[in-house]
Amino acid sequence: MTPIILAQEFKSPTIEYAKIAPLLIIFGVAIVGVLIEAFLPRRLRYPAQVTVTLLALVAALATTIGLAGTSQVAAEGAVAVDGFTLFLWGTVLVMAIISVLLLAERAVDGGVTAFAAQASALPGTEAERESLGRRLEQTEVFPLFLFAVSGMLLFPAANDLLTMFVALEVLSLPLYLLCGLARRRRLLSQEAAMKYFLLGAFASAFFLYGMAMLYGFAGTISFAGIATAVGAKVGTDGLLLAGTALVAVGLLFKIGAAPFHMWTPDVYQGAPTAITAFMAACTKIAAFGALLRLFYVALGAARWDWQPMIWVVAILTMAVGAVLALTQTDIKRMLAYSSIAHAGFLLVGFVGVREAISANLSGVLFYLAAYGFATIGAFGLVTLVRDASGEATHLSRWAGLGRRSPLLAGAMALFLLAFAGIPLTSGFMGKWAVFSAAWQGGAWPLVVIGVLASVVAAFFYVRVIVVMFFSAPAAEGPTIAVPSIFTSVAVAVGVAATVVLGLLPGPLLDLAARAAHLVG
Repeated sequence: MTPIILAQEFKSPTIEYAKIAPLLIIFGVAIVGVLIEAFLPRRLRYPAQVTVTLLALVAALATTIGLAGTSQVAAEGAVAVDGFTLFLWGTVLVMAIISVLLLAERAVDGGVTAFAAQASALPGTEAERESLGRRLEQTEVFPLFLFAVSGMLLFPAANDLLTMFVALEVLSLPLYLLCGLARRRRLLSQEAAMKYFLLGAFASAFFLYGMAMLYGFAGTISFAGIATAVGAKVGTDGLLLAGTALVAVGLLFKIGAAPFHMWTPDVYQGAPTAITAFMAACTKIAAFGALLRLFYVALGAARWDWQPMIWVVAILTMAVGAVLALTQTDIKRMLAYSSIAHAGFLLVGFVGVREAISANLSGVLFYLAAYGFATIGAFGLVTLVRDASGEATHLSRWAGLGRRSPLLAGAMALFLLAFAGIPLTSGFMGKWAVFSAAWQGGAWPLVVIGVLASVVAAFFYVRVIVVMFFSAPAAEGPTIAVPSIFTSVAVAVGVAATVVLGLLPGPLLDLAARAAHLVG
């Protein structure tokens, strides 16, 4: 007799579209940007792309604000929409709005953007010379930018390993391309993109292998299921420990933590500076959000197993960032090592978080926002100091800049003082918040090392200030480009945020404290 197989009723998945609307807006408009490139005449693409990109980011930010108070797991358990997610979404979108102003800048480089005239043209060839002569522009950077932003929004909201991996790739692949699209010094830019791609592929492979091991341990990819399996396990398990270490490699690579930092100085130096600013601020925010969610929601019960690893990484990252920055003569590489040191300071706060619902978490959130504003502002100023070859990034070229342009040098000094953690700046309040969290969490040795690293780091920040204000300007020094309203607004917002968050940090700290809640 032929067996009768009863058909099971198909249950369609439930997607809470309103809860994930910011994601859908950014991803949908990124696709619209691709269509603009395909169908609009070349002369209309730049204004259309800038307008559409800014409108999408503003709409997503407004939608995120409208979701305030939401705390649930959406999209069949794949996306967690809670206070933590919404704070990071808002922060990433604000930083993205400022970053896209730098991308849209035309006045600095003779009426065209800082991106390659024709990406397919090999450097030094007749095709490249012809495209430069025709003053072509690479407006594909705007949809690529939005795809990266969509990945950054999904990354800290991911509530299972598969969604987190997809988000990691969605944010990474556009950045690999964007890093290689500099109009000037294209070989250096393409080298940066290749290094970032190859090392990023290795990091993704580590993350994927770690996912497989965690799945083998828990039998599920959901964070709630992994947390249940970890809590029920008696003793240690090789799959759990190995999987935790491997996924940590993938995430620590993205934040530029040592010893997974080797890509950072080369990529920051070679990428178009607007992209460097975007990466330094937004990628770090998204990656730290993902790191916090994975380790405190899924792996929180195994804290005593993975915490020693984070201690070692935090110490190594602070030491590498602070010490190697002392030897740098290029301003972008110095800021890259500064970024590494700040990743170490953030890891100190990360260790201080006690649980998924913790007031200590607010310090890390505040630090991410304060650091993002200052970073984008500092890189925005780097684009304005120029010579015949483009941006004058060698430190010697900044000699006497305080006399040539007191306003620019003063703004740069403010950002550097914020990075150093000088009182009355946002950087001081950020370090105070994360170090306080770590001290309360019992990680006082890390706090002591962090304070010592901050003292070392202050030296190279002050060195730049001394060069700008107390060194004689070179006979043929660089020129200071006059930016359009785009860069002017981006830098002004960075300056204002750095001052306001240093003098009146209370509102943002309160907002971060209310957002310090991760649903499982």
